[in-house]
Amino acid sequence: MDHDAIRAQFVDSHWATLVQRVDKVVMPIADDLRSNGMMEWESYCEIQSAATNQKRLRVLYGVLHSGGNAVKSAFYSGLEKHAPFLLRDLSTNPPTAVDLDAVAKSLDEYKMWIMREYEFVTEYNSLPGEYVLLSERYIQPLILMRHREKNERTEELCFMGERFQQLMSSENNAEKVNTVLDALFSADSKGICPGAVILQGNSGKGKSFIAQKIMLDWASGNHGRENYDCVFHLKCKELSQISEEQSLVEILSINSNLTADQILQVLQKSPKRVLVLIDGFDELKFSFGDPSNKLTANNLYKKAPPEASLTALLKGCLLPESFLLITTRSTATDTLGGLLKKPQRFTEIIGFSERKVEEYFQKFFQEEELFRKAYESVKANETLYTACSSPVICWIICTVIRQRFSDGCDVTSSLETTTSIYVDFVSTLLEHHCQGLSESVPTLLKSLGQLAERGMMERQVLFDLKTVKKTVSDPSGSPFLGKFLFRKRIRQETTYSFMHLSFQEFFTALYYISLDEKEFLSKLTERFHSHWKSYGVQYLDENCPLKYGCPELHFLPVIQFLCGLCNKEVSDLLKEIHNISVPPSVQAQLEEWILFISSNRDYNFLPFILLCLYELHEKDFVQKAVEAWQEMDMSWDTLSRTDCWALVYCLECCPYFRSLNLNFAAEELKMLQPVLCRTPELELTVQNLTDTEVPDLISALGKGKLLGELRLNSSGLSDESLKQILHALHKQKTVGGLQIAVKNITANTVLNLTDFIQNTEKWEEISLRASTGCNDAESLCSSLRLFNTDGNLVLNVLRWCSSPQNVPSLSEILLQFPRSEMSSFNLKNFLQDFHDINCLTKESAGFDQQVDSLFCHLSSLSGLNAINLSAPLLTEKWALRILFLIQSCKSLKGFSFNVGSRNSDDTPWLPGLLMEEGLRLLKESLKHPQCTLNIKGFVTCTFTHLLGFNMIISVGSSTDVCSVFL
Repeated sequence: MDHDAIRAQFVDSHWATLVQRVDKVVMPIADDLRSNGMMEWESYCEIQSAATNQKRLRVLYGVLHSGGNAVKSAFYSGLEKHAPFLLRDLSTNPPTAVDLDAVAKSLDEYKMWIMREYEFVTEYNSLPGEYVLLSERYIQPLILMRHREKNERTEELCFMGERFQQLMSSENNAEKVNTVLDALFSADSKGICPGAVILQGNSGKGKSFIAQKIMLDWASGNHGRENYDCVFHLKCKELSQISEEQSLVEILSINSNLTADQILQVLQKSPKRVLVLIDGFDELKFSFGDPSNKLTANNLYKKAPPEASLTALLKGCLLPESFLLITTRSTATDTLGGLLKKPQRFTEIIGFSERKVEEYFQKFFQEEELFRKAYESVKANETLYTACSSPVICWIICTVIRQRFSDGCDVTSSLETTTSIYVDFVSTLLEHHCQGLSESVPTLLKSLGQLAERGMMERQVLFDLKTVKKTVSDPSGSPFLGKFLFRKRIRQETTYSFMHLSFQEFFTALYYISLDEKEFLSKLTERFHSHWKSYGVQYLDENCPLKYGCPELHFLPVIQFLCGLCNKEVSDLLKEIHNISVPPSVQAQLEEWILFISSNRDYNFLPFILLCLYELHEKDFVQKAVEAWQEMDMSWDTLSRTDCWALVYCLECCPYFRSLNLNFAAEELKMLQPVLCRTPELELTVQNLTDTEVPDLISALGKGKLLGELRLNSSGLSDESLKQILHALHKQKTVGGLQIAVKNITANTVLNLTDFIQNTEKWEEISLRASTGCNDAESLCSSLRLFNTDGNLVLNVLRWCSSPQNVPSLSEILLQFPRSEMSSFNLKNFLQDFHDINCLTKESAGFDQQVDSLFCHLSSLSGLNAINLSAPLLTEKWALRILFLIQSCKSLKGFSFNVGSRNSDDTPWLPGLLMEEGLRLLKESLKHPQCTLNIKGFVTCTFTHLLGFNMIISVGSSTDVCSVFL
């Protein structure tokens, strides 16, 4: 081989390294080639106009190839002249030759290695050799593509349950595209794509899972928007262990099966199509502020302190055309933002939405029955359901429930208390996300508790840096605190917060149990008696200072967590893992207060007491406390799912219970069914019951109950559902009252109701109400009520005014007659006449005939003793009809005629006009001393003289509302 060929081979074999290490000498070598006649002027100009030295070298390499060995040999001479040290270095450290086929083969092997390494997940509690597939655990969390305002952050920290989930879903941006990378590196509103993305998220939000998923997707061919040629994964926890100097290519090779030389070849091939994932930036222990460690040379192969190589990568000094994705906790974002090249983007993982939580549970349990039981039980606990936005808490809850299921526990006991899950979460973060703490765990927990208590006292969830520093020595090192930057006029404001208000409440409770008995009681007594101040001191029970107290409302969750910490299983776990003991006096004081509230039957605290009892989870004490109630009235507001779950647990602990008065949503029927079935006295208000849930209601009612009231609001039930409910009521001992919202009051509705009335005597009131917006042509009336009192039936029929232009011709009829007459009274025909009248106007042909038919029907009702009618006007014709009824019904004691209408039961009466001719006719013709006639409506001042001495005028100017007794 001749001299030129040897030199040409050297240039070819070292070209990958030359591209990275030859920088300032490119143009001097090009000048030499041009002057020696080995380069055309056009090629020289193209090299000179290139933006970077690496681009100039690429153009130059094309010239060398076209020129053959002679030109490559001349290039080698240029290196001898302008870069002799580089030649010596390459001669002693020869890399492999550049070979595109070899690069492709290396990448294929790299992808296969990634698929083997990244396909599996080793969970926190995995035994040696145990693993799960990433696809069985990964659910993409919601990612927000912007900084949040202070009020948004506050709302997220304070909202609970469905309100919290609605807030999260409304903030999501990343679900609108195909992959995570599509979202993170998409163009902004100005068309600019970021070169570097910060992906922030609190501990346990799934940052590392996202990085693992990106690696696996790339290796599997699911690239997303950018078809990256290569993706590297740098784990900062591993980087922090490096002590010796290393080049960037050596650092990139740490978490791969590629050698440094292979990585050089890959980077030389296509640096614009490289993505580097830097996972866990907050875990780096480097000092990025040391100027002596900065790498200034654009050299991938030069050894340097690891922080210098990493800084050069972040700033874009090395691999300036590559893409960077850095995951970090919020505590390190401001440091990272100052290091990172531009254009950069800030994004934030905010956790799982409601749909994603359900999807996670479904993947975890796989079996439909187990999944449904687990998910529904967690959804019933508002605090835990909110906390499930954190993937780690989802995993903890699913793991615990699966263990309970495998142990054969029932659904109620399978769900751990809220406190126990929070203890597990704190323990998990301390063990796996809290390496290198500068203080002991008890000290850290106590300092966090002091900060949490201060926030509870001052009603704040965001803390400034000065406040945090007073208690927490290293807030940036705590996985339980988030750090956020907000604009404040012309500067930035740094604030910290706990992951959610519920964690702040938990840490406050954890702090209280770490105090000695005297200090604990002092703090708790102050919270229980803050409303009483000096007045309450004289009534303070020295043995139980909480006894006569009333806790501050915002402090109730702390009391609930205290009860949970007193649970034996939880307290034993705290002692075993963190060496924290719960003083026995804590539980004794709280239990004494609970018994005092129970014995006094303070219904204002009843739902909260049930939650405390659930957190205590001590069956014997729960039974003792619940038996003090015997009758539970929780009807004043709709119970939450959490309240219902606690009620089920507490009553399961108490086998004998007499009476329940509850108000709850229909979806809770399945949950409450066991306790409803065995409670002898019930009064229920069920919201939004649908036809499909009627069987659940019937099953919950059972038979032989003393049913005080059954209110089915906002239901819109069908005739068939009403029939089933009435049949179930036949089986009860008594039915005090029944209120049902039905779709329409039809002829079938009335037949079902008539059958019930005639065959069941033990009922007091039945009220049917057609759904809002019912079709007048389908529904016989808007509301139908029956009262059973003192041997009489009171029938009240209403047609509401759907609009000012559609005032019913006869809006209300109220009848009172002996119950014995019901068998001879055709309720269906009566309502049909009422309906037909309201389908006509007074000008319609047949209107008068239809009204007369109804009045004849009424006059034939034996024993009718009271009538109440409502119509738009008192005309002469209406006066004649009134006279006809009074004269025909000899048993009639009272007749009321209200002129006007109403839109619904919830709107005020809209009075109509009392016409002069009608009033005059009634005054002159009424001769029935046993019947009192009461007429109410608007009357004009011009004929008030007609009303006689019983007139009562209440308001008005030209027209007055009056009641007339004749």
